[in-house]
Amino acid sequence: MVARNEGNLIFLTLYIIGVTYTFTKMIESIDDKIKFIYEKKIVDEQLKEKNLQDDIGISFRLSPSYFIDELKELSVSIENKSQNLALYVDWDNCSLVVEYSKQSRRVIRKSPDLTRDLAVPQSPSLIAPTKTLSAAVAAEDVFKLDELTKTYQVNTPLINISALEKSPVKAQRKLFQAFIDRKQELKFSLQLVLRISELRVGLVPGENKPAMCIVDCPFTIKKLPWYYAMPWNKRR
Repeated sequence: MVARNEGNLIFLTLYIIGVTYTFTKMIESIDDKIKFIYEKKIVDEQLKEKNLQDDIGISFRLSPSYFIDELKELSVSIENKSQNLALYVDWDNCSLVVEYSKQSRRVIRKSPDLTRDLAVPQSPSLIAPTKTLSAAVAAEDVFKLDELTKTYQVNTPLINISALEKSPVKAQRKLFQAFIDRKQELKFSLQLVLRISELRVGLVPGENKPAMCIVDCPFTIKKLPWYYAMPWNKRR
């Protein structure tokens, strides 16, 4: 009887070890999910400091979660909430700044027939009073010319997180592992250059509105727990 109990105990132990090993491998095989967080409060504070909180609204359309390297562009909406101001977005002077690389990257506004040389200056976009401009933007270095269609297409991630893993820089490899282990977050920002004028000429009389302002739109990237990649969490 004692020998049989010992045998059952050994079998149970091996079973638990096997289940634990299988479960661990299953978790490791699940694709990592990440979340992009737009720090809207920081943007609102900047607009308030510039006395523009009642004139400009900036928002971004983001999914609840992404696979690593899935996001290739940002969908931004810029609202002109004023009644008598002309708002221009100076795309050629906008930039995407990645904190960990200290890199400032030129921003390109996407269009369906982007066939021109990317080096050609971009025309500013006018946003009339009470109107909203929605645009998809990406960094210049993620575009590649499609030889078949002769148009520029986005073919690399906006923030190439997986590239950190194989980076020749040791600090970036360590950053990647810390990010995957959910010990550190990644940060970047879209710096929008906006020009403001009264519909006829100059500034609105008696009002303190800057002729030009730079609005820094920061984002935080978080690694989500493994269970976010499960099928029942696809909309989460």
